[in-house]
Amino acid sequence: MHPRPATTRKIVLSFYWIFTSMLSTAQNTPRNASQPWSPSTGEIERLRSAVHSINTNVDLKHEYTLFELIDLAEKHNPETRAAWQRTKEKAGELRIAESDLLPVVIAKAEAATMRQGVLLYSEFARQTLGYFQPLLEVNYTIFDFGRRGSRIEAARQQLAAVDYIFNTAQLNLLYETRKRYYRLLNAQGQLDAARVAAANAHTVRDAVDARLAVGLATLPDFLEARAAAAQADFDLVASKGQVDITRGDLQIFLGISPISDLLVQPLDELQIPERMDETAEAAIERSLAQRPELSEEIAGKLSAAADVQGARSNFLPSLNFSGSGGEIRAYGQQNQLPNSYAGPVEVWDVKLGLRWTLFDGGRREAELTRNKAVEHRADAEITATHDEIEQQVWTAYVDLRTAFQQRQTAMSLLQSAQSSYDAALKSYKAGVRNVVDVVTSQRVLAQAQSEDVTARTAVLTQLATMAWRTGDLLQTRPPARKP
Repeated sequence: MHPRPATTRKIVLSFYWIFTSMLSTAQNTPRNASQPWSPSTGEIERLRSAVHSINTNVDLKHEYTLFELIDLAEKHNPETRAAWQRTKEKAGELRIAESDLLPVVIAKAEAATMRQGVLLYSEFARQTLGYFQPLLEVNYTIFDFGRRGSRIEAARQQLAAVDYIFNTAQLNLLYETRKRYYRLLNAQGQLDAARVAAANAHTVRDAVDARLAVGLATLPDFLEARAAAAQADFDLVASKGQVDITRGDLQIFLGISPISDLLVQPLDELQIPERMDETAEAAIERSLAQRPELSEEIAGKLSAAADVQGARSNFLPSLNFSGSGGEIRAYGQQNQLPNSYAGPVEVWDVKLGLRWTLFDGGRREAELTRNKAVEHRADAEITATHDEIEQQVWTAYVDLRTAFQQRQTAMSLLQSAQSSYDAALKSYKAGVRNVVDVVTSQRVLAQAQSEDVTARTAVLTQLATMAWRTGDLLQTRPPARKP
């Protein structure tokens, strides 16, 4: 009994639907241009599994110092790992270039058999031949007027260049860790200042409430004090959010989940220098000797000079040696006659060749012109980097000098604002000052406390910037305190 055509069609469509569904499980296309593509659950899980999870293996009860934070960054930051792998790539390229100085030895073994007709008098005789031949083959360039040496020197300078790029990545990591750490300290300091400001604002409000209760304060005084306290509470909430943001920024850079609450050494435990002890000229001179970017440019220029020398050597001949030696075993047969075996027989072949390209359509001239242009461009880039480093160090020097001056001014301002607030509050309670004076002095004190924190962290940040611009961060690495 045969199935009906409709039933057959349903069976075929069912198999077709199952087959196409299996093919489109991992990938399909959007239904139309107006709707986003919806990946399958399996595709989402596959993509997520390819991404490394954020490290959370930290002690949340330990108070991390700056140098412990740097250790975490160096272990988990992907940019330094990528730069390190680039140095390994260039080291491999250098070894490849150096291998050209040595001969190439190849072990070969050939086996072949053939059958053909050989004309013998007036007839063709069927002839079968075969052989087996093991050989050692040697190829060596004896002299090439420095062509290989130029390639090796270029590869060596390219390795030096990526080594300096790795140092640049390390330098940037050291600076970025410090910068984010000091931002967190500033946010925490601003939070502490906001707490003090809120407490002072509530103290003023309580004082106004007390005087209002005995009829010595007016309703406008009461409203002014309440508004000041509400503003202080608002600033406190904003400061708490800023601490969470800056902590998350630091933790993401360290490879730690931003949800964690990492403890860091507070600002009050850090020693902050009070003045600068060197001139701008000394800082600039030191930076030109230490900055890896300038050394990278110099290595690039030396690599380009080696390429120019290699392009010149292409105009000269090269002397090459090649040879092979081994033995051969063979057999042969004609028609139905008995087989004949021969061997082993010693065989060798030696060649000494001089190769000189006389004409190549201008290719060598074009390569030489290109390599000279690369060398000249490298010279210009060295000059530009030199000037940029001088400008960066000078700017960092001036910013650091300004930060020290602002630090001294902020200390004086804080002392004056604190004394003014204490006196205004005491006078108000004694009935000789109005509430506007007290609220104003409280706000000035809050601003002074905030600026004091900003000034202290600015000194630390500018010190880090100065050490970054001069390259000092790569020279001094104090040991971290182990948790």
